[in-house]
Amino acid sequence: MATARQRLATGGYGEAQAAAYLGRLGMVVLDRNWRCELGEVDLVLRDGSTVVFCEVKTRADDRFGSPLEQVSEAKAARLRRLAARWLREHDVPAREVRLDLVGVLLDRVGDARFTHVRGIG
Repeated sequence: MATARQRLATGGYGEAQAAAYLGRLGMVVLDRNWRCELGEVDLVLRDGSTVVFCEVKTRADDRFGSPLEQVSEAKAARLRRLAARWLREHDVPAREVRLDLVGVLLDRVGDARFTHVRGIG
């Protein structure tokens, strides 16, 4: 069983890998790990004229299912509330807003496989 410190390290590594992956797709990171009393947004990105709020789930293996299976409707609803709050607090114009999910599955040497779901809610 992984310790809390190991889980934080794995999550941070996965978020960095996801940000790099999304950057290769042409997205620009606007914010990382933005927090308020409602919770945290892992990544805020610009994809053309769209502002994307992205939840990243990282796993070292898939014994307990895909990383994407860890996102409930309640988590998606919280991400919608966080996106609205971030947009109110930042002066970033957006024609559209999208919620995405990136699952990061790490192999033993730290290489990552990505599953990117656009528009989760």
